[in-house]
Amino acid sequence: MFSYLSPEDRVPAKHPLRPIRLMVDAALKTMSPSFSRLYSSFGRPSIPPEKLLRALLLQVLYTVRSERMLMEQLEYNLLFRWFVGLSMDEAVWVPTVFTKNRDRLLEGEIAEKFFQLVLTQAREADLLSDEHFSVDGTLIEAWASQKSFQRKDRPAPPPDDPGNPTVDFHGERRSNETHESTTDPDAGLARKSGGHEAKLSYSANVLMENRHGLVVDTELLQCNGTVERDAAMLMAERVEGTGRITLGADKAYDTKDFVSEMRGLNVTPHVSQNTKRPGGSAIDGRTTRHEGYQVSQRKRKRIEEVFGWIKTVGTLRKTRHRGLETVRWVFTFTATAYNLVRMRKLMSLAVQSV
Repeated sequence: MFSYLSPEDRVPAKHPLRPIRLMVDAALKTMSPSFSRLYSSFGRPSIPPEKLLRALLLQVLYTVRSERMLMEQLEYNLLFRWFVGLSMDEAVWVPTVFTKNRDRLLEGEIAEKFFQLVLTQAREADLLSDEHFSVDGTLIEAWASQKSFQRKDRPAPPPDDPGNPTVDFHGERRSNETHESTTDPDAGLARKSGGHEAKLSYSANVLMENRHGLVVDTELLQCNGTVERDAAMLMAERVEGTGRITLGADKAYDTKDFVSEMRGLNVTPHVSQNTKRPGGSAIDGRTTRHEGYQVSQRKRKRIEEVFGWIKTVGTLRKTRHRGLETVRWVFTFTATAYNLVRMRKLMSLAVQSV
């Protein structure tokens, strides 16, 4: 096919991907030295990391469920070709080659660097609060079945059907201390609340600033009884600056140990009171009487919008990857995509109001 118009000319000037690509290109330009350290100076040419990251970003933004389907879209979708940086007649990569090159990015903490560079742009645009934050966690279902969750102390019997074995675990007491998934050993059995079935999952946690609801930190850990509070402590310690900050959270964080730890970190814990807990709430009137506490309780609910977007648009209700480090990489990258979408809306509103 011959055309006088390039993909650049065919994409409308007001298309929502245009401001996102500008922000992405600015971040990728800064990351060039990091890419150079990951790639050899000799051998067969590989996929340029900038194009690789743009393609992965499209997969998140447009809810493309597999990399094979993403390569199919790149064959005929001019919008996708423009965003990635492919010309109209440039060959698309083989899916297995694309996956192999993607795995190389896991070695250089590229997702975390990309996340921080996008945050820097938000900070320069005065979109971030440096005083008021919220924290919460959710479960991401692992790419492993209940059949794979077997005892650690004895080998499983030979399967009757290697492709789909019959496993009867009814009546068996199973826990993360005695059992482990043979498919994904890092995944743990967990449930979000009573009344829900326990599934092999990871605990995904975010720290959100309260001004515009942008994600400023992420932490993905193996599941245990205190994992959400552990993740909140880790993220609170990483908040830059020496001034006192506030941290909004739900009732699961209302424990004496957590509240005491937060105050020791110069953090005012604006956690929801759990008056039904034995011993009562760890938060008293000295905190709840302030208007800022009520504001934090309203703002913290926006963190559910983050989880909703990540699980539906970002397709992370159930991860397609295995291993703690890989799932952590994907979760941070998906949170970056959420921030880019949110920043585009906020910046366009700022331009309209001028």
